[in-house]
Amino acid sequence: MERLQKILAQAGVASRRKCEELIQSGQVQVNGETVTTLGVKADPLQDVITVNGRPIRSEKKLYLMMNKPKGVITSAKDPEGRKIVSDFLPDIKERVYPVGRLDYDTEGLLLLTNDGEFANKLTHPKHHVPKTYLATVKGVPHGTALEKLAKGIKLEDGMTAPAEVEYYDVDPDSKQSTITITIHEGRNRQVRRMFDAISHPVIRLKRVRFGELGLQNLQRGKYRHLTPQEVKELLDLAGKTHNIHKK
Repeated sequence: MERLQKILAQAGVASRRKCEELIQSGQVQVNGETVTTLGVKADPLQDVITVNGRPIRSEKKLYLMMNKPKGVITSAKDPEGRKIVSDFLPDIKERVYPVGRLDYDTEGLLLLTNDGEFANKLTHPKHHVPKTYLATVKGVPHGTALEKLAKGIKLEDGMTAPAEVEYYDVDPDSKQSTITITIHEGRNRQVRRMFDAISHPVIRLKRVRFGELGLQNLQRGKYRHLTPQEVKELLDLAGKTHNIHKK
């Protein structure tokens, strides 16, 4: 017996959080009975579980890494007709969704999966999985400004956790510079807001690492399957960082 939202997530219906919303909004049935309470358990091998009347089915688990171009959104569809990440996955028949998000103007490493448990472990705030970006910003921030980012800086939604920050490349004319920044949270447009807070707005933002997984030579707009070892290492890291922050 497993919690219903876990069964749905493992079947690739959506992330666990989204599955919880589906249950609470009355869209999930077990043996013909609508379930709206979280915590209900079911047996995926014995019970008939449906979402809006359609039976769930176990899908082959997929774990993908994509080099997302700028000007692409990480949604299943866009009413404005802009490009979405699935446009770059013509050979993938299963429905996959992003692990976290990269905003429209941000490029780089994006993970996609149909494994809700995997997505939940990597994005849940308690796990603090590090994500590294190259941020090209206006001007050259003084070392004291970078120290503020490193220690944590106050944003409108509260203090950020400490970050790892260092210079990557500086324009000789001091018109712009590129900073490497590693954060352990996943707030909306967090890196951009952090640099706005020190008056050095971001010109270009690229995620280059998720945990220990790097883009390497993956071309922009292309994707590849993660190896079983890479999947294991990401999950191990999520568990390890959770235990570190519990102490």
